[in-house]
Amino acid sequence: MSDTFPRTKDLPTQSPLFWVTHKDRYLRQQLIRDIEDETKRDLVVYFTDCDRSAAQIDPADDACLVELLSDRRNAGLDLLLETNGGFTDATEKVCSILRAMAPDLRVIIPRKAKSNGTVIAMCGQTVMMGPTSELGPIDPAVGGIPADFILKAPPQTMNPIQIQVARTALDQTRKLAKQLLTTGMMQGRPPAEIEAVVNKLASRDHFHSHGSVLDSVEATQLGLVVDTRQHDDPLWQKIWLLRTMYAYDCGRDGNSKVFESCKLSTVIKSTQPTAP
Repeated sequence: MSDTFPRTKDLPTQSPLFWVTHKDRYLRQQLIRDIEDETKRDLVVYFTDCDRSAAQIDPADDACLVELLSDRRNAGLDLLLETNGGFTDATEKVCSILRAMAPDLRVIIPRKAKSNGTVIAMCGQTVMMGPTSELGPIDPAVGGIPADFILKAPPQTMNPIQIQVARTALDQTRKLAKQLLTTGMMQGRPPAEIEAVVNKLASRDHFHSHGSVLDSVEATQLGLVVDTRQHDDPLWQKIWLLRTMYAYDCGRDGNSKVFESCKLSTVIKSTQPTAP
């Protein structure tokens, strides 16, 4: 980018104190507009500070996302996503909203979309990934124990209620993933092929750790539709700069999540532990 921020010699229309308070958001939103001008698609951001906060996909996310999606200009939508995952019920709601309001969806993963973040990525017709991107297994856990382990445990070693909870948790995740792939990026593929993809992602038979890295090469081999970008791709460099801005600003300001478009912004502060 040859231009720098701000791009003219004119003073901001906002008051000086207001402008300096919000200047970092203005800079991020200017870069969002630059990316939109290049792609001719709307861009919205769902960023979680995965390194410093324990924030998850949660039931409050739907309202923040709907606000972004209600202010659209183009038919196509790009969702820049970074998350470690979260609640499956909340993930179902997010996926339902994306399918209803953004049928032409591309999910951009600059760094990571793990666990149910990978499920959200399945909402897209394509997933854009670069050398720093990773998806991951979607197998749920019950009480910190992988549901797959509970269901495959030796007889009489697990509580029957725990087994039932593990089965329903795994069935819920598998059902959602299969539905999204069947009606999205794997539409028209043989059901057995889609089932095989879900089986690999939702068990410990193929990926032996919930944190296993599913990069662009393996995601493509698995059967997902991946738009792979090299590190020196001009669009990818803008995306990575934008992602870096969110990571830095969240760490400095104590934000756990940011939902943002070129005009709208909602910031979720990290919760501070209460004093004893």
